[in-house]
Amino acid sequence: MKFSTTIILAMILGLSLACSNGEKQSTPAQQPADNTAPAITPPANINSNTSTAAAPAGVQHYICPNNCAGSGGGTAGACPVCGTAYVHNAAFHNQGNAGGSSPMVQQPQQEAPAQNAAGVYHYICQNGCSGGSGAAGSCPQCGGALAHNQAYHQ
Repeated sequence: MKFSTTIILAMILGLSLACSNGEKQSTPAQQPADNTAPAITPPANINSNTSTAAAPAGVQHYICPNNCAGSGGGTAGACPVCGTAYVHNAAFHNQGNAGGSSPMVQQPQQEAPAQNAAGVYHYICQNGCSGGSGAAGSCPQCGGALAHNQAYHQ
């Protein structure tokens, strides 16, 4: 018990000495005040009815609700022109796939055939009825549940 207390006290002493390096922080020198007024330019096209600027590849994913020129982007954020938070643009997901680009709209998957090249069904009846199906469901002969056939994948 005495040994563990000594170790703990030594660790606390070591940490306190490591954290205080004895140096005083210097205060930064004051710089002379700049008396020139900053140039103020009004934002362009706030609340105009023009469409949002689109990226070279198409429609922006997030847009300014005020349709500010030069706003919009691929991630949520704030408009650099007016400061309003971007809103999600559903049209981004509805645009067609440009040639050579990755798909932006989920492409429907083709269904696997009911039988493979060896003639084995993907789903077969648990009761041993002949035939089968390409999807899980009910057996057309007995009405029992169709079970996955692992032999289909071999």
